[in-house]
Amino acid sequence: MKMKRLFIFSVMVTAVFPVLYSQSFQQVKDTIEDKAIVPPESMTTSLADLLHDWQIDFSASENECNSGQNVVCPDTVYRNRLYCLPSEMELSFNRVVRSYIEMYAMRRREQVAFMLTLGDYYFPLFEEMLDRYDIPLELKYLPVIESALNPVAVSRMGATGLWQFMLKTGQGYGLEVNSLVDERRDPYKSTEAAVRYLKDLYSIYGDWNLVIAAYNCGPGNVNKAIARSGGKQDYWEIYYYLPRETRGYVPAFIAANYIMKYYAEHHICPVKLNNFQALDTVHVNQEIHFGQIAEILDIPVNELRRLNPQFKRDIVPGNYKPYALVLPTNKMIAFIDKKDEILNCKRSVYFTHRLETDQYIMGGESPVGSNGVVYYRVKKGDNLSKIAKRNGVTVAQITSWNRLKSTVLSIGKRLIVGKKAVSSSESQLQYGEINEDSIQNISREINQYYRVKKGDTLGEIAQKNGVTVSELKSWNGLRSSKISVGEQLIVRKTGEEVSEIAEPSSVTEYKNGESPDGSAGSNIISEYLKEKIDNSGKQKVGGV
Repeated sequence: MKMKRLFIFSVMVTAVFPVLYSQSFQQVKDTIEDKAIVPPESMTTSLADLLHDWQIDFSASENECNSGQNVVCPDTVYRNRLYCLPSEMELSFNRVVRSYIEMYAMRRREQVAFMLTLGDYYFPLFEEMLDRYDIPLELKYLPVIESALNPVAVSRMGATGLWQFMLKTGQGYGLEVNSLVDERRDPYKSTEAAVRYLKDLYSIYGDWNLVIAAYNCGPGNVNKAIARSGGKQDYWEIYYYLPRETRGYVPAFIAANYIMKYYAEHHICPVKLNNFQALDTVHVNQEIHFGQIAEILDIPVNELRRLNPQFKRDIVPGNYKPYALVLPTNKMIAFIDKKDEILNCKRSVYFTHRLETDQYIMGGESPVGSNGVVYYRVKKGDNLSKIAKRNGVTVAQITSWNRLKSTVLSIGKRLIVGKKAVSSSESQLQYGEINEDSIQNISREINQYYRVKKGDTLGEIAQKNGVTVSELKSWNGLRSSKISVGEQLIVRKTGEEVSEIAEPSSVTEYKNGESPDGSAGSNIISEYLKEKIDNSGKQKVGGV
């Protein structure tokens, strides 16, 4: 009889335990409250900085609704709305989730309005890739908290792009990173890499909340949290064992899903744009600069940067390997038709790297240029007489060829000292046979640049540089007067007479070691080092 009662009791415990455990677990989630959490970095970025990085002109935007005051809802409303979302992922509610919902709905509501508009551009791409790999479409909101949909975002730790890839992780998933290209900033390639990474993490954990946590802090930290919790496999049960920076990550993701679906209930109005264009892609197999495309096709450089954020220096290094270039569809035919014109547009201005420099070391002190002209760079102790004697010419010839007005030479100055025969088809000019008539003057256009500072306007910049606003717009391919902080503008174009026979150097030469501002650079360095040495000596004496 006693054994029978014991059996009945054990059956009752077995039947009731799952219910008790479920209620206890739900209670844990509902009571989680953490004032020590660190919000994702994208939430701390100022709206002004985001507007600059997004590189979208919102001045022509039109709102279709009138934003009002935020509506604060009871917890039951938040809980039921999240539960009703058609999601494969568990979007549960608790106090921490509520704090993030309130942050988006109140303090960050203006940022949400802009991100809803950017979502029209990015979310279809994200959904297509997520669907291709058969993982939840709700993950399209991950870049909202990762980068605030900023393709050029860089975190304090160096994570880059919409999906915030660290360098090694990105390279491990096939993203190329070099001095000119960073495919972590490529919306298409980085999205596919991120989706593959998320799928791989799910094969490890089998729980999407743990996957998101691991995406943020790495699988190693999640595994440590699981071990410290005694082997529990639920995000909310290992919550307090996770790094502080990761604890708010899943709640922020849940809140992003909420606000992107229920923004209208909180009187948030998306900023509507009329200038989103149809886009197309062309593969480029030659080196090309955004400035060349902008000048020939009349596309602002800022628009090219927005469409192709993966090119860090405005250069598509197609001579290394083919790269995809995104352009507005209505410019694609023009790009193909005018490709040669674009490639040749001011090439010497945009590409200053020299193909080879053998001429500087051939023949010791008398390097020979590709056109047979012999050059010499002045050294300490040189004078015209010594140089002329060494090269078998006269002082008068050197003075004439180089149009010298004085016999005083600056160390490092490059002089023409003769010319060798280059081919039978050319005139066989030997040493001493160059005359002034053989040096033809040609004109070279030189651009003067200015980097935009905070508070600058086109009118002020034009006035400071003695030009007109229309000239600035024409030189820089601007369609409006909107300019961004940090943007480099051409503020003056000048012509320079150069000798055709002379090969212009790609590096400006300054006399006597002067820097561009006229100060003696070497003296500054010497003074700096002397000061450091003196200070070091004083500190050692004081320490003794």
